[in-house]
Amino acid sequence: MQQLSAAFGKYFCYNMEMINYFLSIFSTKDTLEFLLVNDAPRPLVIRCNRIRTRRKDLAKRLISRGCQVDVLGDWSKTGLLVTDSTVPVGATPEYLAGHYMIMAASSFLPVLALDAQKNEHILEMAAAPGGKSTFIAEMMENTGILVANDLNKKRLNALLSNIHRLGVRNAIVTNEDGRKLKEYFPIKFDRVLLDAPCSGSGVFSKDPEARIKKSLADFQKMSTLQKELLLSAIDLTNANSPKGGIIVYSTCSIAVEENEAVIDYALRERNIKLLEIDFPGTPGFTRYKDKKFHPSLKNARRVYPHKNGMDGFFFVKIKKLDNSIPKSAKSDN
Repeated sequence: MQQLSAAFGKYFCYNMEMINYFLSIFSTKDTLEFLLVNDAPRPLVIRCNRIRTRRKDLAKRLISRGCQVDVLGDWSKTGLLVTDSTVPVGATPEYLAGHYMIMAASSFLPVLALDAQKNEHILEMAAAPGGKSTFIAEMMENTGILVANDLNKKRLNALLSNIHRLGVRNAIVTNEDGRKLKEYFPIKFDRVLLDAPCSGSGVFSKDPEARIKKSLADFQKMSTLQKELLLSAIDLTNANSPKGGIIVYSTCSIAVEENEAVIDYALRERNIKLLEIDFPGTPGFTRYKDKKFHPSLKNARRVYPHKNGMDGFFFVKIKKLDNSIPKSAKSDN
């Protein structure tokens, strides 16, 4: 196995720590397929913005300009797969007019799981550059209130630009650490989306340098931040919301430390449960090496490029059961 790991690392240009980690998650066959597909570019995907147009009409316009498109999949009503194009997809009149957003297919999944409704109060805690926020606003039909927050001030320009371009009118943009948002929003939200900062271990195809630089220490460092952000997201959610009380947690990482371990921690710290979701992907891990996680983590979904044709991704839908906060948590604040 050591010789195989060394061969994989040398051929695909990953450090040995990452190769051994992949082999701990996947079979040897799946590891090879995962590494192979990470060397190939992902298909370009766009999301039709139904605030401005319909997918059928958008497809016709793009085809007339020399852009060949196909429906993304049965699970998406707005996605289009760009199979070929003689024009820059990010510079068409339709793009500039806000008829679509270029975004990874996997990024559709947490928004669909969130299932935003009209006239709700919704928070996205790490919103830039705006692909998910504008999708949420579309699902809300531009009603209610959407708070699109991001800590990185430099990324706010892209977020604001996309909100304006896509015709979103129900959004408030904030620039704050997600862990501190409770100080500014005494109200609780019907739904919260936390697409958490992560190691990006599911998108190595986009960052070849990370194959060498990333380590297990990065996974653990991100896990600590993610746990804090997720507890904040839960505390900001209204368990008594008539149709809501929902939190969706997602990452573009395949690391157990950033996914199942974070959710297992939240299940111990707050009164929540994990809901079943019917979307592409394989069930979350309930066991990894010598660790056992809560049985309901089977309701989470793991998305892999070699199995689902999308970036590596994790997402889970959480229902908050009551608004009480443990005394230990209050004393920490």
